[in-house]
Amino acid sequence: MATALRQPTLPTEKEMTQAQASLKLLRQDRSDTHFAIGSPSGLKVPISESAFNLLLNILTEMSRGNAVLVVPINAELTTQEAADLLNVSRPYLVRLLDEQKIPYHMVGRHRRILFKDLMDYRQKSRRSRVKALQQLTEMDEEQGIALAE
Repeated sequence: MATALRQPTLPTEKEMTQAQASLKLLRQDRSDTHFAIGSPSGLKVPISESAFNLLLNILTEMSRGNAVLVVPINAELTTQEAADLLNVSRPYLVRLLDEQKIPYHMVGRHRRILFKDLMDYRQKSRRSRVKALQQLTEMDEEQGIALAE
């Protein structure tokens, strides 16, 4: 069964301001050993350092006005969800799957892609683009082509 991804919602101006204030307070009083999250009623619940750092990342993005979506690494995505995360069309993603560039498995007649495999593909693709740009830059330098300043 595919993990249904909730659509991220852009934070409102009020939420951005609140995230900025929360982030400022949390960064000022950051303990190295004890992390907790509290409720308006005064309940304090301990959380791990990694959960605390994730919360800081979420607040940072919200304070910048960015939407945030938390996806479990083992989430199974539909082809449309995977295409949306890569910002490509669904037919293009299906072509990548057919060319075995991204692993997938079948659930009945439907393809499912692990979030981890999708992120691995995205990282490899980015590295490949960076390498190609470096090679082009080196070729330009060898031929004496300089960028206009």
